[in-house]
Amino acid sequence: MTISQEQFVFRSVSEAQTGTLAGFLAAQAVPGTVIVLDGDLGAGKTAFSKAFASHLGVPGIVNSPTFTLIKEYEGRLPLYHMDVYRISQDEAEDLGLDEYFYGTGVCLVEWGSIIPDMLPDQRLHMYIETTDVGERLIHLTGYGEPYEQWCRILRENGV
Repeated sequence: MTISQEQFVFRSVSEAQTGTLAGFLAAQAVPGTVIVLDGDLGAGKTAFSKAFASHLGVPGIVNSPTFTLIKEYEGRLPLYHMDVYRISQDEAEDLGLDEYFYGTGVCLVEWGSIIPDMLPDQRLHMYIETTDVGERLIHLTGYGEPYEQWCRILRENGV
């Protein structure tokens, strides 16, 4: 089965603008939301995740789960922040990711392109590209609903 998709490209010239995009997406989030974050090292995946968590109402410090793989936070919805950069597909299968992906919280998956076969068909994929000092192009691809709708809204109305 082929899942339809919509795309939107957001140009951010500051961390605050990236935070505004994170705020829009956090406001749309519902139980079972999956957002995949990819991009070069230092492109801003964790900065986006921190802003998203803040807009989701997560108190305190949110940092990269690089060595713990999954960090869980409480906000308006549970937030599961994952970093799968250092694991193989086989190791990922042992983590029980489906329980997170299809659960009652929101999943942010840094480096999700490493485990493509494990990701839900319906998800928002973000690729953050550094284009200049302080400037990013954030490519959003919504696979299935509601993610396609989010991209349409962004394309039509901006952030």
